[in-house]
Amino acid sequence: MTHVVTDACIRCKYTDCVDVCPVDCFKEGPEYLVIDPDECIDCAVCIPECPANAIYAEDDLPEGMEIFLQFNKKLAPTLPTITKRKAALPDAEQWRVVSHKLSGLNIAL
Repeated sequence: MTHVVTDACIRCKYTDCVDVCPVDCFKEGPEYLVIDPDECIDCAVCIPECPANAIYAEDDLPEGMEIFLQFNKKLAPTLPTITKRKAALPDAEQWRVVSHKLSGLNIAL
């Protein structure tokens, strides 16, 4: 099993989760993070660290968020690993409360 970064991360990109990951499984896109399912060891330490509540265990994904398992799996190999915390995107707090942000990205799944 793996953990999955969902919609809530898009256009926020808080990186608190990166600091606690023992295996550096987070990958960084321009407006989001993903978890590499081949690297994740299912430790769950990232879940409580995410201020946007964007990370779930694969088996606990909320209804309608299953697409993010594919989103993480497809994008992880194409993105650089992020290992250190950095500032969130400048308008992260505004985007934190917005849902269904995947449609705003130009990514074919």
